[in-house]
Amino acid sequence: MTGDDAEELAVEQALALVGGRNRVRNRADDQAGEQVPRNQNRGEHQNRGEHQNRSEHQDRSELTNQDPTPHPTPPAPVSPTPDLPWDRARAVAARAGRGGPRAVVRLPLDRALGHVLAEPLAALTDLPSFDTSAMDGWAVAGPGPWTYEEGVSLLAGVGESPTAARLPDGTAVRIATGARTPADTTAVIRSEHAQVDEARALVSTRRPVVTGQDIRPRGQECRSGDQLVPAGTVVTPAVLGLAAAAGYDALPAVPRPRVDVLVLGDELLAAGLPHDGLIRDALGPMLGPWLRALGAEVSGPRRLGDDAEALREALTSSDADLIVTTGGTASGPVDHVHPVLATLGAELLVDGVAVRPGHPMLLARLSADGPHLVGLPGNPLAAVSGLLTLAEPLLAGLAGRPAQDAYRALVHADVPGHPHDTRLVPVVHRAGRAGGRDHVAPLRYNGPAMLRGIAAADGLAVVPAGGVRSGTEVEILDLPWAPATPWTEGCFT
Repeated sequence: MTGDDAEELAVEQALALVGGRNRVRNRADDQAGEQVPRNQNRGEHQNRGEHQNRSEHQDRSELTNQDPTPHPTPPAPVSPTPDLPWDRARAVAARAGRGGPRAVVRLPLDRALGHVLAEPLAALTDLPSFDTSAMDGWAVAGPGPWTYEEGVSLLAGVGESPTAARLPDGTAVRIATGARTPADTTAVIRSEHAQVDEARALVSTRRPVVTGQDIRPRGQECRSGDQLVPAGTVVTPAVLGLAAAAGYDALPAVPRPRVDVLVLGDELLAAGLPHDGLIRDALGPMLGPWLRALGAEVSGPRRLGDDAEALREALTSSDADLIVTTGGTASGPVDHVHPVLATLGAELLVDGVAVRPGHPMLLARLSADGPHLVGLPGNPLAAVSGLLTLAEPLLAGLAGRPAQDAYRALVHADVPGHPHDTRLVPVVHRAGRAGGRDHVAPLRYNGPAMLRGIAAADGLAVVPAGGVRSGTEVEILDLPWAPATPWTEGCFT
């Protein structure tokens, strides 16, 4: 038993005491399963370690013994690529998302936020579209001092004064920021730099006047037809402002992928404290906001329990682009995802990934033109692993978003690894001190059934088989929200 496995066993024992359920026997069986050769059949492989689909749920055999109703179990589909390496599984999900033709819709600016541009954004006008003053002050022509006419000024958005359409040499006119400068303007003198002799109606300055100073010339930012941002850009508030300035009322965008979330498990409570062998559903409240942060439109979670027919009906009636299920992806007596996919003739693209936590995740295509399905394990952190391994790259492809840029960071502290599989470990970024490099620190509470670590994290470290030593660079997957706040310091590390 590795140190990592020992820690997970301790967690399982503690949960068994709290929940009143004895899962120590199951965990011991799982540990024995670690010795099974990796090429053995699927059923044997599923019994290893955290391949147990819901270690925080009730023991599946106990649930079955309490229910005398037989559960018909059609044969499970055969996986063409069992136990995919973690990076290959992500690549398969990304290709699946990019596989089909992409729809394009034109959205008004007030509805385009968060969508992805389907086409490059080209300027419809010069920016600025005329020479404008960059400051409040005086527009002047030729050398000074300059005479001015009392009561005459140029304001932004106000039509030109007949006397200001052209500015003769030796004259000045008051001008506001953003106002159009008259023809033949040499420069704009800021108000704080000007000296005004009201008795003589003269303006002068002690600073040198440089031709063109504080004037934004026409086309300074772009010319009509220039590409401003490429296709695939996420529409942020700044992109909306740029689009409006460039003349757009609506933007060509990729529709957000529509996602249905199905929460499986008879042992889950939607409210209140755990009791009588029932536990709170942690994934229903978490998945919707997480998937929205990945650019999807998400329906409210549907709780189906352990009901194969209800699952089949939900899959066949969905009009979503992606269906996300939680739990039921292993091979227990009430794990119905594989059998139901078999009855529907679904194509398994990924069936199990060599990653901890979250091994029994899957990706399927329900039909040639139908939705995809991502099956997440029931353990909360294992489900997060499945989200980032399969759902995130799939949704990026469906939404036209660029894939997350891979980068590496130093990790401070040794991080144990799995003997064979990749391990995903919650981390938080830390600034270097006294000239040291920025780095990431691994967080505690990283067992497959735990959320306390990931709640404090701003990323996941991709730890290769065997683990890494302190000071090693590891690949980092960013989480789709702001970095962890300072209160995480010390509480979770």
